[in-house]
Amino acid sequence: MTHLRIMGLDPGLGHMGWGVIDMAGTKLTHVANGVLTSKPAAGLGLRLMHLHEELTRIILDLKPDAMAVEQAFVYKDPHAALMLGHARAVALLAAAQGGLEIAEYSPNHIKKSVVGVGHAGKEQVAAMVKRLLPTCQVTSPDAADALAAAIAHAALAGTAAKIKAALA
Repeated sequence: MTHLRIMGLDPGLGHMGWGVIDMAGTKLTHVANGVLTSKPAAGLGLRLMHLHEELTRIILDLKPDAMAVEQAFVYKDPHAALMLGHARAVALLAAAQGGLEIAEYSPNHIKKSVVGVGHAGKEQVAAMVKRLLPTCQVTSPDAADALAAAIAHAALAGTAAKIKAALA
């Protein structure tokens, strides 16, 4: 039976959603979730340092085995895309420093894995996350998206484990 603790991440400079689930075989269990925030007045360097420190603390406290990160999609605003890129880089750095397996998924892949539709709305994603993880209390779309990334990774990890078992 596959046992895996997965941290999902919805990167953002102002609001970074995170969520951690446990996977035992095909059973998913909510561990924790939340949103990290950074204040624009602090300046870019301090904002990125704050996000890195908080992610590192969560990784040390919750000890995930893997991190599933939502990939950036192309923004019309190059400045916004650059700021998102900075936040993603900090997240990937924290995961690498923590020795986590890192997987990146497109927003459409995550939505299709969780909702069944690649262009699902945030409300649909949050509703399915609550249905798949009935004990979790999600109050933010960012945290729901992060948990959805973790669920998408769990689905892929479960499939890989079944293939490996079949070939053994």
